[in-house]
Amino acid sequence: MIDHGLHDRTGRRVTLRDVDDGNWRAVADVAPRDDQRAFVAALAARYLLLSTREDVWTSLAVCADDTVVGHVMWGVDDEDGSYWLGGMLIDAAEQGRGLGRAVLRTVTAWLAGQPECRVIRLSYHPENTAARRLYESAGFTPTDAAEGDEIVAEFTPAAAPPFDLP
Repeated sequence: MIDHGLHDRTGRRVTLRDVDDGNWRAVADVAPRDDQRAFVAALAARYLLLSTREDVWTSLAVCADDTVVGHVMWGVDDEDGSYWLGGMLIDAAEQGRGLGRAVLRTVTAWLAGQPECRVIRLSYHPENTAARRLYESAGFTPTDAAEGDEIVAEFTPAAAPPFDLP
């Protein structure tokens, strides 16, 4: 379990947990709002499938207290050693409670603490302004690189002040 002591706006503790036999169905059922489906998969099940079919990604269940409320995955680029975040999805019914921010801060702090981590990257659709604002507020800076039609942003742990984690 990855726990940096963060809570959502309703006071629930936000943790990241391995996807296992007890929670995979709840993770697979996580779905965004309808207006977000142009930017992310319609169900987190797609991201789970990527994690099981490829050796690149590791899926994590996003939990608020003991309830699965989302999905996030991470991986390491074997060409340049950069760490990547992807598939961050908070269930539509759970949005607006500060979960996305808590998840991003938790997973970024955890990855930044890995001995080999020099840079963390993610990508987002150019029209997804909510994602852009969230990522920039956490210290991610857009680069000139692209991943398909998405903008690549990066966070350099050594160049950034540490998060204000409790």
